[in-house]
Amino acid sequence: MPLTLSQFLLLIITIAVVVAVTFLVTFLVQMRRTAREGEKTLIEFRDLVRNLKVTDQKVKVQIDNFGEMIQSSKKTATHLSEASWFVTKKILKPSSKYWPILLPILRYGWRLLKKRKEAKHGK
Repeated sequence: MPLTLSQFLLLIITIAVVVAVTFLVTFLVQMRRTAREGEKTLIEFRDLVRNLKVTDQKVKVQIDNFGEMIQSSKKTATHLSEASWFVTKKILKPSSKYWPILLPILRYGWRLLKKRKEAKHGK
């Protein structure tokens, strides 16, 4: 039995509708999967943002502590500088007159100590 033109067109339109509906259904299923993955990613993103905030707070605390440490290092360097200035200007420079006399005496005393140690230990 041969098909008439209207029946043939109806068959083609039916096939086109079935293909379109099938495509639409697969598209909607894929969209649903994508939406689920998007929700999971959003939840992970929120967790990461919370962790980042906690890390940021910890880093800020450490930076504050580091600033305090730098200040104490500056104070220590200042005090060491003052101490070295005091030792240089008040102790070493005035006593430099006596170094030519003291050094040979100290060297002689050191040699005597070494000889005693060698004699004591049998070298």
